[in-house]
Amino acid sequence: MDRLRDSLHDAPIIDKDGYEYLVHPISNGVPMLEPALLREVVIGITQVADLDVDKIVAPEAMGIHIATALSLQSDIPLVVIRKREYGLDGEVALHQQTGYSSSEMYINDVEPEDRVLVVDDLLSTGGTLAAICGALDDIGAEVADIVVALRKVGPSALDDVDHEVTSLLDITVEDGDVVVHD
Repeated sequence: MDRLRDSLHDAPIIDKDGYEYLVHPISNGVPMLEPALLREVVIGITQVADLDVDKIVAPEAMGIHIATALSLQSDIPLVVIRKREYGLDGEVALHQQTGYSSSEMYINDVEPEDRVLVVDDLLSTGGTLAAICGALDDIGAEVADIVVALRKVGPSALDDVDHEVTSLLDITVEDGDVVVHD
C-alpha cells in the first residue's frame, strides 16, 4: 500500500461545517486518480476480501470506480446503490447519514440469499455503510465481507452493526494532516 500511503501526505483537509473532510483521489477523484493507485487498491482488496460472492455492492458515487475495477478483475457482477429512485420491482430504499450530509439511496438487483461483498472508498462516520448493511440484512442477503480502502479511526455508526469491516489503511486527521496507523 505504498502508493496509497504516500498519496495521503499531500491530501488536503477541508472544513465542511466542522467536519474534517479528506480530499483524495480514491475518495473524491480529486486530484485525478492515477491508474497505478487504483490498481494497488484493487489488488489490495483482492488479497483481503472474501471473493466467494454472487455480487459486489458499492454505494454511489465514490465506491463505483473501485468496485468497477474489482468487478473487471474478478468477473463478479457489480450492483451500484444509487442516489436516484427508479421505481423498479424489488427496489429497496435506505436513508444514509454521513458527517456532512444525508440522503436517500436505492438498492436494486440484490436478492434474498445473495452473498455480497460491499466495497467503498472511505469509512468515516459509518453512516452510509450502516444503512447499507441494514438494508441488505432486511433483503435477506448475506454480507460476506465489507472492505474499504481507507478508514478514519474513531467512533462509527458501524460499532452497532453486526458486520466487520476490513480496511487497507487506517487513518486519523490531526491538526489538518493525515496520519496513517500501521
